[in-house]
Order: sequence, then structure tokens, then C-alpha cells
Amino acid sequence: MHAKKFETLKRKVTQEFGQLTSLTVYLGVFFCVLDTYSMLLMNKFHIAYFAYGTALVNALLVAKVILIGEAINLGGRFEQKPVLCSAIAKATMFAWLVFVLHLLEEMLKNLLVGKTVTAVFEDIRLDDLLMRTIVIVCAFVPLFIFREVRRVVGRDVLRNILLRSVRN
Repeated sequence: MHAKKFETLKRKVTQEFGQLTSLTVYLGVFFCVLDTYSMLLMNKFHIAYFAYGTALVNALLVAKVILIGEAINLGGRFEQKPVLCSAIAKATMFAWLVFVLHLLEEMLKNLLVGKTVTAVFEDIRLDDLLMRTIVIVCAFVPLFIFREVRRVVGRDVLRNILLRSVRN
């Protein structure tokens, strides 16, 4: 009996790690591209390592937030809607969570360099964070369409659709 429980746990951990890895890679690439674009606009490549490191850590954190959100059925009330509507609703909901994470990150960075709480709020560029959130919604829509289609048709069917040749 214990061997069966261990195999079930092992399969679940492997599946969770695979999802975390794939989400982190997708988000990491996206966040690094977004940071590269920001650095190009501001001509600030001297902070590239920090920006990319932060982008990858953010990708891991956001991936975990998405998995936890899905585990607690966050956005589940939209799952009776058409897949596109459900995906857009979830993308928007999770993008706002990312907005809050980025806001906390900016606050923490400023506090760690010794700024006062008042100065932290003055230095945070809400316009930049809001624009990033809009861009993240746009990146999340295809991600959540993919995840919603997988939820509806199943992992194996989606894998077959994506990885096997289709003959008419």
C-alpha cells in the first residue's frame, strides 16, 4: 500500500515540477524580453544582470502563484464560460496578482537601499507598473488559452494535437 502511495506522490511531484519548469521558462523568456525592451528605452544596460536575475526570480514566483491559484481554483467561476472568455478572465486576474508582486518588489528594493517609506511611494512609477501589467495580460492570454484548452480536452489529446502530424 505504501508503494502505491509513494508512486502517486512521485507522479504528482514530477507533474508539478514539470508544470513549474515550463511556466517558469515561458515567463522567464517573456520577462527577460520585457526587461531588455525597457533597458533599450532607458539606455540602462549596466543593470542587465540584476534585471535578468530579477526577471527569472519573478518568473519562478509568478509560475508558483499561477500553480497555487489553479490548485485553489482561482478563476474557477469562469470555467463554465467559453474557453476564450475564461482564458481572458484568468489572464487578467493573474496579471493583477503580478502587478501586486511587482509593486511589493519595487517597494522592497527601495527600502533595502535605505529610502524612507514616503520616498519609496514617491519613487514607484505606477505608470510603468500599469503598462507592464497590460503587457503581461497580453502575454498571459495565449498562456491561459493553452491551459484552458488542456483543461477542457485533456493533456493527452492536446499533446497529440500539438505533436502529431494531422492528416486531412
